[in-house]
Amino acid sequence: MVLLVTGMVICYAQRGALPFAAPTLIKELHISKTDMGFLLSTFFFLYSFMQMPAGWLVDRFGVKKAYALGFIVWSIASACTGLAGGFYTLIVFQLILGVGQSVAFPASAAAVANWFQNKERGTVTASYLTGVRIGQALAGAIGAYFLARYSWKLFFLVIGLVPIFWVLPWYKFLSKWDKQPNDKQEIDAGPARKRSSFIKSVALLKNRTVFGVFLGFFAYDYVWFVYTRWLAGYLKLERNFSDKEMGVWTSVPFLMMSVVIVFSGFLSDYLIRRGYSEITVRKTFIVIGLVLCLLIVPAGMVDDRMTSVWLLATSLCGLGVASPNTWTLTQAICSKTIVGTVSGIQNFGGNLGGIIAPFLTGYIADKTGSFELAFIICGVLLVVGMFAYIFLVGREPMADDSGSRPVAA
Repeated sequence: MVLLVTGMVICYAQRGALPFAAPTLIKELHISKTDMGFLLSTFFFLYSFMQMPAGWLVDRFGVKKAYALGFIVWSIASACTGLAGGFYTLIVFQLILGVGQSVAFPASAAAVANWFQNKERGTVTASYLTGVRIGQALAGAIGAYFLARYSWKLFFLVIGLVPIFWVLPWYKFLSKWDKQPNDKQEIDAGPARKRSSFIKSVALLKNRTVFGVFLGFFAYDYVWFVYTRWLAGYLKLERNFSDKEMGVWTSVPFLMMSVVIVFSGFLSDYLIRRGYSEITVRKTFIVIGLVLCLLIVPAGMVDDRMTSVWLLATSLCGLGVASPNTWTLTQAICSKTIVGTVSGIQNFGGNLGGIIAPFLTGYIADKTGSFELAFIICGVLLVVGMFAYIFLVGREPMADDSGSRPVAA
């Protein structure tokens, strides 16, 4: 669990580096907000479409190898961003960063499903998702320090190269857990152990529950990526925060969200231990969180900048309520043989929002001179997400193509 948490801290610190440096790059490289929105979206072009292949690779070759390889690729790409000489070079390194990081969530979900009990899923998932928010806050804190004293180039070099040593304990420790069976063992174990082909994995999208997870997470992640890619820019460009203020108020909402994520994961696990249906509990927490997240709409309308910040922080806490349960719900509805694949499908849906949200938000802000309409679109999609989780995701676990269903661990 500690390795999963620290892996996500590093993942999101590196992913959050460009959004935090965006106002500086806009000035130094003379990039428009529309172009910056496109640049912030490029990470998700390959990242999104690699989710299903990455999930299949995790199920096929194991968590240890897949995660380690992806980590090395994305860390090098993050460091190389500091060597970029212009707009198009930045695009290339963002694309590579996306390919590497595509493995993080499917691998983490598979690790939780394989090595933790059902009643522990919420707490463990909440822990590594807290790492996501800490990483986001850390990018702001480190960025504020480096951009005030040094250059954005050194910022990317440090944040890319220093964490790469995480791979050593990961690879050593996972060797005693992530043991892949050989072909003879798979045959002896029967059809439940046979790995699905990639084509069959893609076909899971035809399942109503899987499609509900796909659509619901698209709505969730669209709003999440508006926050992660544009919160710093919003505070700086529309609310006129200084660099120091931006560093503080970019970090505080994500830290608040981190606390809420842990509480949400712990409370949902507690209710499940008390005998309530896991799928019902997870779905309820998700819907409550998305309702609270609707505060992003009035946040863009109020005049007072601190009122706006606190509304945004509370809205992010709503995402925190939903966050661990979006992933543990997927683990609850799947057998272990396909959890990596379905998690990849879920994250593919979410990160289609990552392709659209940064560019569309920047375009709207550029054309209207305000982020208000962009926040209203977030509200509409949140409502769509609620309906997807309520009406499309079933109340019972789904079987894989061998007829296997999740069982209590």
